Amino acid sequence: MSAARIAFVAGEASGDLLAALVLPALRARDPLIECAGIAGDRMIEAGCIPWHHVRELSVRGYTEVLRHLPRLLRLRHALIERLIAWPTSLYVGVDAPDFNLGVARRLRARGVPTMQFVSPAIWAWRPHRIEKIRAAADHMLLVFPFEQAIFDRAGIRATYVGHPLARSIALEPDAAAARVRLQLPADVPLVAVLPGSRHAEVASLALPFFGAVARLQASDARLRCVVPVAAPELRAALETALADSGADRARTHLIGGRSHDAMEAADVVLVAGGTATLEAMLFKRPMVTAYRVPALTEWITLRQAIIPYFSLPNILLGRFAVPEFLQEMVRPDALASALARLLEDDPGRRRLQAQFAEQHDALRRDTPALTAQAILDTLRAA
Repeated sequence: MSAARIAFVAGEASGDLLAALVLPALRARDPLIECAGIAGDRMIEAGCIPWHHVRELSVRGYTEVLRHLPRLLRLRHALIERLIAWPTSLYVGVDAPDFNLGVARRLRARGVPTMQFVSPAIWAWRPHRIEKIRAAADHMLLVFPFEQAIFDRAGIRATYVGHPLARSIALEPDAAAARVRLQLPADVPLVAVLPGSRHAEVASLALPFFGAVARLQASDARLRCVVPVAAPELRAALETALADSGADRARTHLIGGRSHDAMEAADVVLVAGGTATLEAMLFKRPMVTAYRVPALTEWITLRQAIIPYFSLPNILLGRFAVPEFLQEMVRPDALASALARLLEDDPGRRRLQAQFAEQHDALRRDTPALTAQAILDTLRAA
């Protein structure tokens, strides 16, 4: 047990965060465990040896995946060979199911125990993927409570561990303190704008997002906007989109990272679909969410969808509580109108915040401890 070697493979920034929160809890239980794999900056800081950086897997949508497919297949083949030669005591795929479940299935066939941390959204689209999970994973680690019944019915071993973000984000946000940290005025309307953490997201969303801000600023001279820059290499594209949008640069603040501070400080959030919508919900912030994907990705996804919404708050609440805009609907005027309604509707914001608080409580568990224990139990069983 003391010589266990655990491979962690994250596919994007959200997976990097999840794994990084678990690694210290795992090492606290067994300091001799070795961890290596595909890691982001947070995982590396937490002690995971990076064979590849998470950026190498950060692609989205069918069109982008097809363009990178030869490289991804080479990376997957080399990774499997390295994992077998290491040798790996346990493989933990962190999100990125299309990549991780394929690797896990091959390793499992070679006798390596496998786990998947974060289930594919089989309850939203492509439900047949549960058979791929059955073939690939010895144990599933689930971040949403309603998933447990799905896997119990399927006879797949699974543990609900809660969502790590629900524990790391305070139950009661402090907007005033966040504005002090960001050196922003306490008495002005503030919109946090998060157009994504990938180049493709910023390229498709930044201009309409900033166009919406320009319209809001034109109707309210006091309104400010804060924009967390997810990575330094995205700043130039954001600055260009901001200049082209007509938004007031003096009232639009680009900051390095600090997305949680920006959400906590804001009155409302304009956000790209994905994990950031869950983060905004945990900060109890009313939001407008939008997403654009290539036409091929849209066609394939819509044909296989089994629920009508894409944002995590709406999925958890089971209704259209949060305005969603997709594809050609992502227009500055439509986004601005939805944001204005949220800014003006104080009773509606309070009702939504109360519902978000209930979801926060349901997701709040000691996720690092529960996940670390499940990993060690799987190692012992193997």
